[in-house]
Amino acid sequence: MTILVTGATGNIGGQVIQHLVDRGADVRALVRDSSKANFPAGVAVVKGDFLDIDSLRTAFDGVSTLFLLNAVAPDEFTQALIALNVARSAGIERIVYLSVIHPDVYVNVPHFAGKFGVERMIEQMGLAATILRPAYFIQNDLTIKDVITGYGVYPMPVGTKGLAMIDVRDIAEIAALELLRREQAAQPLPLTRINLVGPDTLTGTDIAAIWSDVLARPINYGGGDTAAFEQNLKQFMPPWMAYDMRMMGERFLTDGMLPEGGDVERLTTLLGRPLRSYRDFASEAVAAA
Repeated sequence: MTILVTGATGNIGGQVIQHLVDRGADVRALVRDSSKANFPAGVAVVKGDFLDIDSLRTAFDGVSTLFLLNAVAPDEFTQALIALNVARSAGIERIVYLSVIHPDVYVNVPHFAGKFGVERMIEQMGLAATILRPAYFIQNDLTIKDVITGYGVYPMPVGTKGLAMIDVRDIAEIAALELLRREQAAQPLPLTRINLVGPDTLTGTDIAAIWSDVLARPINYGGGDTAAFEQNLKQFMPPWMAYDMRMMGERFLTDGMLPEGGDVERLTTLLGRPLRSYRDFASEAVAAA
């Protein structure tokens, strides 16, 4: 019985693998670049790509449970559908798919719409899966830490509705627990969806106030201008991705990312501990500087 982790060299995938190894699972890692394969002892590494069908067939052979994580890419939707089709052909009946929260609401945001299409395939083809729907990753804000500390501004267009931001460490641990739950079940378990949220729903002003407390100096919320946000992102990412992120930011402003009733309690029970907070993250980021 083998659990295959895709996106294995990324931040979440690597942590999922560590959690699985710590709990005694037989783990296989799918990587595009073998030179980046720095995993715990005992993890089998297989080289492959979502668009290389034969490599997927090799990687999926003998696998009982699949963790499917697709990075944001122009062909993310195609990659995911191919992976699920090949997994189905390989007889894999236990799947955990990393989607995104509210993909049925953020319908004009490319990577949200793509993940919702993948969810529809999972449901309509009767695949036995857990669909994890994370809200905004807290650690995304590491990319803007220098702006916060250097200019005294929190620049993300979070808005006034609020985002239930979640720590990626909690995402990885929950994913590993779900993989093990499916792997260890006597029969494939029915489809389930789990919203992955943090303990607090924060507005842009709330987050600026947290940084003000942690840094002991005023930090202002400067978000809301999604056009400027797109232009800034284009300095270090492709234009299509910057535009995708702008569309996401616009939905932050109009809809937010709000948890449903019972989400926080469900995750706290699953982990057996409190969820990590944004304040914890900010304090750790400042201490690490």
